[in-house]
Amino acid sequence: MSLINKPVIDFTVQAFQDGEFKAVSKKDILGKWSIFFFYPADFTFVCPTELEDLANKYEEFKAINCEIYSVSCDSHFVHKAWHDASKTIKKIHYPMLADPTGTLARGFEVMIEDQGMAERGSFIVNPEGNIVAYEVVAGNIGRNADELFRRVQASQFVAEHGDQVCPAKWKPGAETLKPSLDLVGLI
Repeated sequence: MSLINKPVIDFTVQAFQDGEFKAVSKKDILGKWSIFFFYPADFTFVCPTELEDLANKYEEFKAINCEIYSVSCDSHFVHKAWHDASKTIKKIHYPMLADPTGTLARGFEVMIEDQGMAERGSFIVNPEGNIVAYEVVAGNIGRNADELFRRVQASQFVAEHGDQVCPAKWKPGAETLKPSLDLVGLI
């Protein structure tokens, strides 16, 4: 079953961001683009490489009105401990959502029930709170912030220009396509 256009569940969770704990809820994501970036667990191997990759691109995401929310089934206390212990995780300024009950992981259908952790899932959510793009990869495969950023830009473009679509490897400023019968099978 596809999650495209599925509304994000109603939620309120604790988060760690910039040295503070805070609550984040569904109302906080409305009105802007969001990335929900699920990863298996803090204090692991592949996860910090991905979170650092996002941290290095965070200002670019913010510049296009997109907030990043990393999510694991760890508590906000564990997020803080990881932040305090790791020079890599200290680079993170986006909210690290705590999902110890698995509510978000189940809502986004990435919960690994027998392990109590989330799959590596990346979800782009529009300002209305609906999932418009997502990818779930095996736990031993890291993701790429540049590609995720490109997908957000493409999602924003097609949301604004509903009569156009973005071809493979599209980037802002590149040519788009306007679906029509004369394009069918020609490209």
